[in-house]
Amino acid sequence: MAVNFTVTSQSLISTFGLDGITYFPHQGAEAVVDPHTANFLSTIGLPSSDVFNTRADLKNPYSPEIDAITIGSRFDHYDIECPDESRSWWSLGYFFTSLLTLDPESGKVYAFPEGAEGYIELHRDVESLVFALIELRKVEIERGNGSEPEELVSRFREIVEAFDTTPFSDEESQ
Repeated sequence: MAVNFTVTSQSLISTFGLDGITYFPHQGAEAVVDPHTANFLSTIGLPSSDVFNTRADLKNPYSPEIDAITIGSRFDHYDIECPDESRSWWSLGYFFTSLLTLDPESGKVYAFPEGAEGYIELHRDVESLVFALIELRKVEIERGNGSEPEELVSRFREIVEAFDTTPFSDEESQ
């Protein structure tokens, strides 16, 4: 069954380059993953840049008792409080000073800001995250070409909010 996404592989590749994209294979039958999310991650992928660093290390830096994908055992390893409902969420990468995670069942993206307790809902789904990252990259390019920062920020917010209002619904959101 083909799934149509607003964000396309071509738009992601043209913005970040092929070497700036990480694809995630479909998880095994034991993993409960929202089908929309699984299809997006395996066919479109996530970008890596100076702003968002995808943490998909090929070599697992942790011992066998620590799951490199879900955040619960990683938080335990570093003696960080992990809310019970988020223990099975996946680590997607880092955005400024936040760990970005994915609830694989709902497909929602959350941020764990550095130094804060708990998490903030950041995007309704992983496609919204990638859409915002593409738009942010466009702002970076235009700013480098001398465009007015206030105009760029306003246009960025307008475009992203038209796609998903979640990123700007919390004052603490990045």
